[in-house]
Order: sequence, then C-alpha cells, then structure tokens
Amino acid sequence: MESNYIEKDRYERATKRVKRIKSFYTHAVVYVVINIMIVIVNIQNLDVGESYFQWHNFTTLFFWGIGLLAHGLSVFAPNFILGKDWEEKKIKDLMEKDKKPWQ
Repeated sequence: MESNYIEKDRYERATKRVKRIKSFYTHAVVYVVINIMIVIVNIQNLDVGESYFQWHNFTTLFFWGIGLLAHGLSVFAPNFILGKDWEEKKIKDLMEKDKKPWQ
C-alpha cells in the first residue's frame, strides 16, 4: 500500500515538473516570436541613415529577457538557492511543529 502511495506521489511530482517545463518552453517561444515582430516593426520605422542600435529598441528584449531568465532558473535550477529537498524538509518540519501542543 505504501509503495502505491510513493509511486503516486512521484508521478504527481513528475507531472507538475513537466507542466513547469512546458510552461517555460511556451514562454520562450512567445518571447522569441514577439521580439522578432518588435524588431521588424522597429526596422520599418527607422529614418533614413538612422542606426537600429539604440536603447529604446532593446528595452522589451532586455527586461522581458530578465523575466525569462528568472522563469528558466525557477524551472531548471529550483534548488540553486534553497538546496535540494528544501521544500520537503520544510514541510516535515512544519508538520512536526504542528504535532506539538501550543506553547
């Protein structure tokens, strides 16, 4: 019985992880497509002889890129800051504290 529970728990965690990875890939594709469209529009709106390499042409790319990087780190390196199994340890710790009577 316990083996079934453990297997079900592993399956649920894997399913959540796959959904997070899929969400990141979707975010990355939307980032690329939208930024390509922005580049095309910006190039079409340039005056004759004007350089494309101006800060305002890269603000969306830059700031959204920071958000995409944060999303990627949260998906692929979630243990980078808090360590491996931090969430599991914290849950067990809180459950142990909950067993004790109010102090």
